[in-house]
Amino acid sequence: MTEKFDLTIVGGGIVGLATALEIVQRYPHLKLLVLEKENRLAAHQTGHNSGVIHSGIYYKPGSLKAQTCVSGATALVTFCEHHGIPYKRCGKVVVATAAEELPRLEELFRRGTANGVAGLAMIGPERLRELEPHTTGIKALYVPTTGIIDFPRVAHTYARLVQEQGGEIKTGHRVQRIVHVDGRLVLETSQGAVQSKFLINCGGLFSDRLARMAGADPDLQIVPFRG
Repeated sequence: MTEKFDLTIVGGGIVGLATALEIVQRYPHLKLLVLEKENRLAAHQTGHNSGVIHSGIYYKPGSLKAQTCVSGATALVTFCEHHGIPYKRCGKVVVATAAEELPRLEELFRRGTANGVAGLAMIGPERLRELEPHTTGIKALYVPTTGIIDFPRVAHTYARLVQEQGGEIKTGHRVQRIVHVDGRLVLETSQGAVQSKFLINCGGLFSDRLARMAGADPDLQIVPFRG
């Protein structure tokens, strides 16, 4: 017999798991499923990034990216402290090595200030050497709120909390076909089919393919590359 769920999230990376956690917290009686094609969670982008807690200096002031980056960094640190996940606010320096780079440095300072990034400071060569002895430059932007973290560990904590609150997670379930039947979605996977009223696509670099499986036309193709 095909299992039935109210909502299925495809993708067991940090985005899919964070989405699942938010939903089970808001709607505890919802029958929720997370499907992940690999045999472990956080196997792709979540487990292969540089683990940076970004501060929010690069994005256009007032943009959604700027708002979510700054507020998200604060929320992430709060979450980690609550659940005992180690992180380090090591800070970073953005360095200008020539005079023609100074306007771009000033623009980053302006954007970061407008976005509410705390503690930003323009520093000279002496302070730069104190912070990072292996770097030389004529001026630098010091960003103390930038940090580093183990994002797979964060993702696995999300997963544990989802399961503790009644959500179900199935790994090793590659979605191969999506069929619309009587107002529901039948997701045919490598380990059998499941039914769901609703579907959220958190498939990362495969999300365009999943969208097409579901009958949508995203009018784009994701071309992944290492960068």
